[in-house]
Amino acid sequence: MASQKRSASSRPRSARSASSTRGTGGNAYDSRRSNETFGTASRNTSGTRGSHRAHGSHSRRNAGSTSRRASATRHSGPGTHRAEGRGPKTRVKGRHRILKWSLGLILSFIAIAAAGFAYLYVTTEIPQPEKIAMAAKTTVYYADGTTPIGSYAAQNREIIDCSTLPKYVGQSIVASENRTFYQDRGIDLRGIARALVTNLRTGSRQGGSTITQQYAERYYLGETTTYKGKMREAILAIKIAQTQSKDTVLCNYMNTIYLGRGAYGIQAAAKAYYNKDAKDLTVSEAAMLAGIIPAPSTWDPAISPKQATSRFNRVIRIMKEDGYITAAQAQEAAMPQTVVTQTTENTYQGYKGYLLTMVEQELVNSKAFTKDELETGGYKIVTTFDQNTQNQMQSVGDNRASGMPEGMQIGALAADPRDGSIKSIYGGNDYLTHQLNNATQATYEPGSTMKPFALLGAAQAGVSFNTMFNGNSPQTFKGLVSSVANSGNVSYGYVDLYKATAYSVNTAFMRLNEKLTPQKTADIAHAAGITSDIDGTSPYDVLGINSVTVKELTQAHATIATGGVKHTLHCVSKVLSSDSKELYTAKTGDERVFEENDCALVIKAMEGTVQYGTGKEARSIGRTIAGKTGTANDAYAASFVGYTPQLINTWAMWYPDANGNPQEIVDFNGYTHSEYPVHLFTEFMKQALNGTENISFPTATDDGKVGGPDGTWGTGRGSSSGAKRYSGSSSRPSSPSATATTPATGTAPSTGNTDTGNTGADTSGGSGSGTGGAGSNGGNGTSTEGNAGGNGTTTGGTSTGNTTGGTGGQ
Repeated sequence: MASQKRSASSRPRSARSASSTRGTGGNAYDSRRSNETFGTASRNTSGTRGSHRAHGSHSRRNAGSTSRRASATRHSGPGTHRAEGRGPKTRVKGRHRILKWSLGLILSFIAIAAAGFAYLYVTTEIPQPEKIAMAAKTTVYYADGTTPIGSYAAQNREIIDCSTLPKYVGQSIVASENRTFYQDRGIDLRGIARALVTNLRTGSRQGGSTITQQYAERYYLGETTTYKGKMREAILAIKIAQTQSKDTVLCNYMNTIYLGRGAYGIQAAAKAYYNKDAKDLTVSEAAMLAGIIPAPSTWDPAISPKQATSRFNRVIRIMKEDGYITAAQAQEAAMPQTVVTQTTENTYQGYKGYLLTMVEQELVNSKAFTKDELETGGYKIVTTFDQNTQNQMQSVGDNRASGMPEGMQIGALAADPRDGSIKSIYGGNDYLTHQLNNATQATYEPGSTMKPFALLGAAQAGVSFNTMFNGNSPQTFKGLVSSVANSGNVSYGYVDLYKATAYSVNTAFMRLNEKLTPQKTADIAHAAGITSDIDGTSPYDVLGINSVTVKELTQAHATIATGGVKHTLHCVSKVLSSDSKELYTAKTGDERVFEENDCALVIKAMEGTVQYGTGKEARSIGRTIAGKTGTANDAYAASFVGYTPQLINTWAMWYPDANGNPQEIVDFNGYTHSEYPVHLFTEFMKQALNGTENISFPTATDDGKVGGPDGTWGTGRGSSSGAKRYSGSSSRPSSPSATATTPATGTAPSTGNTDTGNTGADTSGGSGSGTGGAGSNGGNGTSTEGNAGGNGTTTGGTSTGNTTGGTGGQ
């Protein structure tokens, strides 16, 4: 069968070869060329001997290769030769039929499109300026979707007779937006196609390039991202160009264009920027307004003076080049001064201004919307802010303790770590008087709230948290000139990592960071969510010497609180169009960056901070809470971050002088600098968690090795019961050891009990050990240890030893 197929395939070639031999010698040569090409296929036929040969003068001249050429003309098997040329004619007829059908379809499409265009052209009405759709206000809501926080861009518009305007007002707009306005036909087909493609591909709202097209786009605002909307815009632009004079089109455009500051039209803009009528605008003032038309909210001179000036210079240059002003006028033109922006309206008063600007910044930074779109789009923005929680946080932040220094700055943020939704912030007392958001923009030194990232590094390295570290104070470290001390220069003896975390022992964590490396600590903090720079070459980074915002510190700790899954903190839940179509939903990331058990160990250690450590006031909340205090170098800032599984909350405070320079936070109203953020946290969380379930954290398994994998971490030995004693339960462990390493004098006695049965952070006594009461740094006396704050007596005095290089604190 294979032989028959190959023979059949060679028949048409053989037939053509035979036919060729009847012609002239030249044709015979062409035939032989063809036969040579297909000779191999013919030689592979079934082997039948019946054959015929091509003949002619060329055959005789090439007798040496006759057998090779002759083999190309052989064929075998039954059948006759098909008439030459019949197959190709059939194919030609098929092609003609396809061309006819294609041409018919194209003509039909053109006819339908023409009919549709004609219909739309006839039925499209040219609107008057007062009918141009002025965008509805974009309104921002709390998480319930019904209670408004406020709106963007208070709107005003005034239609005026353009004949009262100086000619250079309109000419400045032509120079800025459409230099060929007086020559073109009002429409740019290439621009429409380009804008349509961009709109459909990116979901943005790009308009036409001519003034006529922009005017038409304002009428169909919000609809030009669809085929229908863009088509209607194009038809309207064509009809306007054919039926209205250029002066009329320009006047209508000037009466409707959005120029920022809530102003629609040249008259409203003249009042918003210069507090005068449009007819009184100077050349420079008109040029500045014309220059910012593409992005008026972003290029407002009050916001972006450099960009506004650049646009102003461009317009003046074009006006001179196109003959609208003289060279002398161009030389005299100078960037005009604008009046103070009128954004200090009641909508932004109090904390609402912080919420509204946060929402706007988040959406603009996401690239989903521009500032102008938010001000003119008429959207409904639903946030994650809970109104009750926001009011509670604002009340706690505003209620300052007596004796607090004037000018003390406070920032706070609360969020659900499980999904990253921000529930409330404390950005300041009043946005109108202090527009820097203390929760998201102001920075401060976080101090020891950075220690948990080194703790997480230890867990990742396989170090058991029962490993003992030297917690005495002060100590010297490799590569550092100055020694490092604990807060109050308290010596804690040898402590495991649970105890070191609870009491925020600087020296123990410096030793841990020395082994882990500062770069590793920085990398972990960045992976958790810190976005500010951290000096990974400095061993002090574990003590929080690099400034951060409240928001980013909350983000980083929230990642630990969720067991290593980073949910991006956000304040916008969704954005809806005016007809309730969903345009945007929050993207939270949900990225796992750490192992769950490693984070559970860190949480376990941080529970000790609240149960018996530096943040024990928060124990009065009555919930399962993990937390960490932090004090900046020289007490320039203090903070506390704490959380339950369903709510994380950070409070920070700092004290700048009149020039913004940091100052030491002094004690006030019985609070030390490290205690007041814990107090604020406690007051807020008592309210915010009221009526909610008390949820426990996941159980941690400390399967690391004491001393680390190589036995060189810490002292290389561990505590016998550290994992049990400092697990964050309500049990009260013994007070820390108080082995002093600095000379001290004095014998002032101190005896007493405390509510928690230990005052280790307040007591150290010479070469003695243990604590019994609220003693001061002691001399060479001996301390008697009592049970859970028993009746031991501490004999000591006031420490007079010198401490240098102390960084960070509780």
